[in-house]
Amino acid sequence: MAFCTNCGTQIGDAAKFCLNCGQPVNGAAGATAVTPAVVVEPLKYDIEGHNLQIARVHLKPGQEIYAEAGKMVYKSANVDWTTRATGQSFADKIIGAIKRKLMGESLFFTYFSVPSGQGELGFAGHYPGKIQVFQLAPGQQIMVQRDGFLFAEGTVTLDIALVRRLGAGLLGGEGFILQKLTGPGAVFVHAGGDHVDITLAPGEMFQVQTGHLVAFEPTVNYDIQLVGSIRTAIFGGEGLFLTTLTGPGRVIIQSMTLERLRHELSPEEHRHSGDERNPLGALASGDLSSFFRSDD
Repeated sequence: MAFCTNCGTQIGDAAKFCLNCGQPVNGAAGATAVTPAVVVEPLKYDIEGHNLQIARVHLKPGQEIYAEAGKMVYKSANVDWTTRATGQSFADKIIGAIKRKLMGESLFFTYFSVPSGQGELGFAGHYPGKIQVFQLAPGQQIMVQRDGFLFAEGTVTLDIALVRRLGAGLLGGEGFILQKLTGPGAVFVHAGGDHVDITLAPGEMFQVQTGHLVAFEPTVNYDIQLVGSIRTAIFGGEGLFLTTLTGPGRVIIQSMTLERLRHELSPEEHRHSGDERNPLGALASGDLSSFFRSDD
């Protein structure tokens, strides 16, 4: 995997020039010297608020960010925006759109830039939570829960990642689809409630309620394990399975999931079904009516 020494864009092994800035790849035959592009300053931003956070981004000429459709709250009038699909060819654009739908994102991304002066934009999630920022080096990756992506610098690549284990995909709460973001650049992720940042040592294990995992580094092993005993699973109120993470690497956990928020806002709809993490919650709570209801 190679990256352009001028702008940091990922390039193919056989490429002679960077498709983003035109910089010749080292050792390319017939490559001619070009004037280096202007060095782009690091992205300036502020995260404001507590559990309804908003990211205020201050753009300068030469900087570009892209976001999922509908996540922008406001922008200054001098900020240009355009909606486009990623990829070089038409087939690449179609495949990219399909991947984004599988990841829970919109078909197209909205790109923002400012031709002159300084522009400001605001981004926020669709439900109460916090915004987590990852500063990725060239080639560095982070795995994010489905629907977690908010926006990123234009140099960051967003791709789909499939869970390799069947059990983790079916029972992990994150599904088979994860989002893989590759640097260089800043990535902004939104998740519910407050966040806990944990760094696991090699071989260190951590167990998390399914659905509460926000993001983790690719070096972390991700799997699902059954709770110790059937009695604990039925009457403990903590669900049947736990997400098991094994280090080394960084892990981000959220205190509130979107499903839990829906459950608390409309408890009557879940009265007979118990906790969404515990399908036998009605039995544990003593409410047996759901087991003997007639469908007539």
